Formats: sequence, structure tokens, C-alpha cells
Amino acid sequence: MGSIYLIRHGQASFGADDYDVLSPVGVRQAQIVGAHLADLGIGFDRCISGDLRRQKDTARNALAQFAEAGLAVPELEIDSAFDEFDAEGIVRALIPAMLSEEPGALEILRDAVNRRAEFQRLFSLIVSRWISGQHDTLGLQSWLGFVARVQAGLDRIIASAAPDERIAVFTSGGTITALLHLITGMPAPQAFELSWHIVNTSLHRLGFRGSEVTLASFNSYTHLQLLKAPELITYR
Repeated sequence: MGSIYLIRHGQASFGADDYDVLSPVGVRQAQIVGAHLADLGIGFDRCISGDLRRQKDTARNALAQFAEAGLAVPELEIDSAFDEFDAEGIVRALIPAMLSEEPGALEILRDAVNRRAEFQRLFSLIVSRWISGQHDTLGLQSWLGFVARVQAGLDRIIASAAPDERIAVFTSGGTITALLHLITGMPAPQAFELSWHIVNTSLHRLGFRGSEVTLASFNSYTHLQLLKAPELITYR
């Protein structure tokens, strides 16, 4: 049986002008997960990343640990199918219609760094509207469109994979959520409830035999827990 290791990107720059940049903690998390996998002797036949900067930089920092350990490092392939959904675009498109029910929403969005719990509650509501399919907006990728894009990326991997290959995919929480939904049949709202607990640089393993894909493990972050440094366990 082959394996696909889904690796969420390290902590990004929440609240900064450019979210799509690893924070210093995110860089460290990426190095830690790479060293952990190298220590376990888990080498990869292929390494794939989404096209977002935080995904590619997580991959490069992690794979550098393989090189330092003297292990072979495949060339990093880029496939935008594994990009995150457009969270900023979804917020911009859906928030105006929510202001009558959430009059403080704009203030929460402007001060999200200092009002994280309120932001998470609001963002969960926005995502719930998006995945319902009842608020699709012209020019904005729908939930079904996002799922289809992720499915196409997975199909490409499976179609070209040898039976016992190990493949790393550096991606994002929403993409992992879509795969959880696709592979287990879990309804999207329940999948997203789980997604809020996905840790930066957590590991998720898919097993595949032919075209059959199963979920083998979900949201493992032992590599961070072993260091007994709570500041390394982050969610955004």
C-alpha cells in the first residue's frame, strides 16, 4: 500500500499585511517536522506543494532537514490544486449580508489579532454560509468547486503513483478538510468542526491501493509535543 503524507504549513503571519509568510515560529515548526520524519527514516519518493508561499517555504524548510541527515530529497513539485481556499475573498463576499445579524463584525475583522476568539466564531459562521452553497457569489470559487479542484489534485497523484510510493503533500487546513470530506464521506460542516483543531505542521496520512484511498491517521503533532514547548502548537 502507498502512503500520502499531508503536511499542513507552519504558522503564517496572522494579522500582518501579508498572511502568506511563515512566522519565525512557522519556520521552526517546519524544521521540526522535517527532522522528525528524517529521524523516523520516513523518506519520500515524491514531494508536492501547493503554490502558496507558506506551503512552499514549509516544504523547503522541512526537506532541508532530510538533506542534512544525508537522505535523498526529491525535487519539489508544485500543484495549485493543494492551495488553500480564498478565505479573504469569502469574507469580503459574504460579510455584507451578515452585518444585520453581526453588527460588530467589521470591528472584529479589523482587530482580529487581539480578538481571536471572536474572530474564530465569526469566521466559522462565514465558512458555514460558504459551504452551504446558498450564498455562492460570481467570481468566487464555491465550496463544491474547491472540493472538485482538490479531488482533481488527488486523482493526479494516484494516477501516476507506484503501488508502494511515499508521497509528501505540503498544503493547508482547508485542503486537508476537503480531503477528509471526500475520503470519509463526512458531511462538510462536521469536517470543518474538526478542521479548527488542525495544528500547524500536523501530519495526516492517507493510504492508497489502486484508486482506493483511506484515511490512516489525522492531525498528528507528536513532533511538537515531544519538545514540551506549548508556544510551538499553533492553529493559524
